[in-house]
Amino acid sequence: MKTLVALSLAATLALSAGQAFAGEDSELVIDGETFVTKLDAPADSPLAEIISGWRFRSNETQELQTDDFENPAMIFAEYGEELWSRVDGAEGKSCADCHGDASESMKGLRASMPKWHEGKATLFTLEDHINWSREEHQKAEPWKWESQEMLAMTSYIGLQSRGMPVNVATDGPVAEWYEKGKELYYTRVGQLDMACANCHETNYGNMIRADHLSQGQTNGFPVYRMKWQGMGSIHRRFKGCMDNIRATPYKRGSDEFTALELYLASRGQGLSVETPSLRN
Repeated sequence: MKTLVALSLAATLALSAGQAFAGEDSELVIDGETFVTKLDAPADSPLAEIISGWRFRSNETQELQTDDFENPAMIFAEYGEELWSRVDGAEGKSCADCHGDASESMKGLRASMPKWHEGKATLFTLEDHINWSREEHQKAEPWKWESQEMLAMTSYIGLQSRGMPVNVATDGPVAEWYEKGKELYYTRVGQLDMACANCHETNYGNMIRADHLSQGQTNGFPVYRMKWQGMGSIHRRFKGCMDNIRATPYKRGSDEFTALELYLASRGQGLSVETPSLRN
């Protein structure tokens, strides 16, 4: 017990309070469109205001995201566009054969994810939807969660909702998932005995090591992280956080991570979708 307390204290002392983050007064503008990256929180929110992770990043990182030509994440979206029209599977179909122009058929999908899937009677992430469609309609093999193909497709589909407000449902059949995600968010786990809330609710804006803690908003995923030198999914980030506090992470695509994804998305209602975004 003494060891756990000491480790938890050490983790707390690693936070440097009161330092302004780089983009707290910045505005994200892409192709002349201003994105909502900060807004007042609703009365039932534990946050005073809702802030996109973009505002916590360095000036250099922020600037890269404002330019689609310079943003390395856009390479993945471009590859996703290629995959959209590529024939695959035993049915000899492409995504475009069923869904047509992605800018029309996929518009708004990312903003509402994760959401209930009637056919499977469960909560689906965007990755789940993609693999279900591949197996059901193309008779193709599912993609691995962090494969280049999956990251490219989630980037491309997400791009069709860029600028739209996050708007996930938390009632009806997904209500139990929402409550489960909330429980996970506030549950202390791991050797450091920490919960998501300890960093992203109580200490956002403060420094941890060489970076500012954000609110953990998910409106930009999948993201290109400088640390990774590549793209990663929301669930990869969840796993990284659990690794950092020396907890046993759930699997990507697990019910636990899917429930947590829904709860986090609900905390960012109204923020603009930034997919594919750039983070430190």
